Amino acid sequence: MTTRALDRGTLAFLALVLAVAIVIPVLNLTTPESAALHVPTYLVSLFGKYVTFALLALSIDLIWGFCGILSLGHGAFFALGGYAMGMYLMRQIGSRGVYADPILPDFMVFLNWKELPLAWWGFSSFPYAMLMVLLVPGLLALVFGWFAFRSRVTGVYFSIITQAMTYALLLAFFRNDFGFGGNNGLTDFKDILGFNVQSDETRAALFAASCLALALGYLICRALVASKFGMVLVAIRDAEARARFLGYRVEAYKVVVFTVSACMAGVAGALYVPQVGIINPSEFSPANSIEAVIWVAVGGRGTLVGAVVGAILVNYAKTTFTSGPLAPYWLFLLGGLFIVVTLLLPRGIVGTLAHWRAQWRARRKARRGDDGKAVEPLPAE
Repeated sequence: MTTRALDRGTLAFLALVLAVAIVIPVLNLTTPESAALHVPTYLVSLFGKYVTFALLALSIDLIWGFCGILSLGHGAFFALGGYAMGMYLMRQIGSRGVYADPILPDFMVFLNWKELPLAWWGFSSFPYAMLMVLLVPGLLALVFGWFAFRSRVTGVYFSIITQAMTYALLLAFFRNDFGFGGNNGLTDFKDILGFNVQSDETRAALFAASCLALALGYLICRALVASKFGMVLVAIRDAEARARFLGYRVEAYKVVVFTVSACMAGVAGALYVPQVGIINPSEFSPANSIEAVIWVAVGGRGTLVGAVVGAILVNYAKTTFTSGPLAPYWLFLLGGLFIVVTLLLPRGIVGTLAHWRAQWRARRKARRGDDGKAVEPLPAE
């Protein structure tokens, strides 16, 4: 990993994430409920959900902020990773289901299915399920991206077809005959790796695992964007025709980064499901993908940290406003926030702060002069 990838900002971010991964579970498990510092279990699960959303936003920022690929269908990769985890959790229920069938999930018994579908084979194994968490979203992104980028589909046209892909998957997973639970989805999970998924200890471990996944995802993104590969991505974002003229295989770069991003989104979905306790076709909704793009725009496109900050802030606001008298107006508030940020803070929160800091440093350097001596102050802009 290059020195550029491990700069002070990256190390500070990683230290913060790892500290949170330790402090929150410790305060949840070791402090009494009456203590002021106690973190309730429901908050641990809520924070864990925020962290998985941050990983999803990070995957979008990698392709949108650094390669100019605006995907409005990344919720599909998130949901596919979630379904892979959900299928593993359903197989762990065994004979403890309502119908006590050791092989078939309850919804299959209810629909009078006689045998386990081929797509479910192997999901009783955790390593196989984790492989599918990466392989299914990654393979879909690879095939979809190869056809789209090879045909030089870019800009708004690419955004539209990613939405179409997500909506097609939404309709497919709503069908009971596909074997994924229909509109009810997968739920009533019992165990994960032999541990009770509802216990405080398991929820704390899932939160810590989500934080570690976010830290690893951030490191991967930093390593990519700080390398020559990342420089080519930025060149494609800013002048795709010129990058192609210089001999770079633009389509190959796009396919690779799009596939890596989809795998990250799949991991986020896999960590999301055991913490919320359900996965259903609504996760494929195009509105979810659009909302994830708004997180990135609010936090700061092309900053990585901004994607994390935007996801956490917007979802915290969503939790706050959707549980009170403003609940019916949340979507209007979200749309208004996106408009305000676009008009007044086009760089997003983190991008704007970084820009202001760079301006302040430039003014300070100009006042000091090249030789370090104080000079007459510049007029205010």
